[in-house]
Amino acid sequence: MAEKSKLYQLKLIKPLMSFLGTFIITFVDIIVHLDIHLQAIINTYHLWTYAILFIVVFCETGLIFTPFLPGDSLLFTAGAFAAIDSLSLSLIFIIIFLAAVLGDLVNYTVGKHIGPKIFKKEKSLLFNKDYLLHTEQFYEKHGPKTIIAARFIPIIRTFAPFVAGIGKMNILTFAFYNVIGALLWCALFILGGYFFGNISFVKEHFNWVIIGIVVISFLPLIKAILAHLWKKKNNSNQEEKAGEEK
Repeated sequence: MAEKSKLYQLKLIKPLMSFLGTFIITFVDIIVHLDIHLQAIINTYHLWTYAILFIVVFCETGLIFTPFLPGDSLLFTAGAFAAIDSLSLSLIFIIIFLAAVLGDLVNYTVGKHIGPKIFKKEKSLLFNKDYLLHTEQFYEKHGPKTIIAARFIPIIRTFAPFVAGIGKMNILTFAFYNVIGALLWCALFILGGYFFGNISFVKEHFNWVIIGIVVISFLPLIKAILAHLWKKKNNSNQEEKAGEEK
């Protein structure tokens, strides 16, 4: 009976691993060649491209189980396409700004009402409590301004409004920092792509520029994680020494 159960589990695991492998490869390809994929979307869906941009940004900022969706790199790429009139600069700015603001507002509301229930477990497939803890540390350091700072840091960007909701931050305070953060985020990356995305060097090495944006965006998060691990290790060493002295 146990052997049959193991065989059944193996049959389930193999297709799941295959699916995850394909998903990761496809996702990495989309990020690295974001300009090619966005051009294909524009050619295929035309005006519906704006709706797709809205949905992606809204989900990346508004749903805590999709923090992996492209954010900074997508805005930069959209700005670059606006510079060659494939997209309207004013329209993408307004649409992405609204998606970012509304996404954070939804995330805040979810965090306020059901956040504590979701993170009862230390680990789960979709919700990792470590992300929540790292975001809480950001709040301890920066206060409500975290809503602005988090706009420029993947994953933290998704969890910041959620944590603000759990902490029951004043809605007017949250709304103020939410709007300012979204405005600065759009201005930096959309206008950055608009003014610099079609420089010959950038165009020739666009995939490396996108990779660079992703890497730089993740540096503050990596720094926070390493600092947390270092602190945890030091605390563990101190506890061991205290135990030996006793």
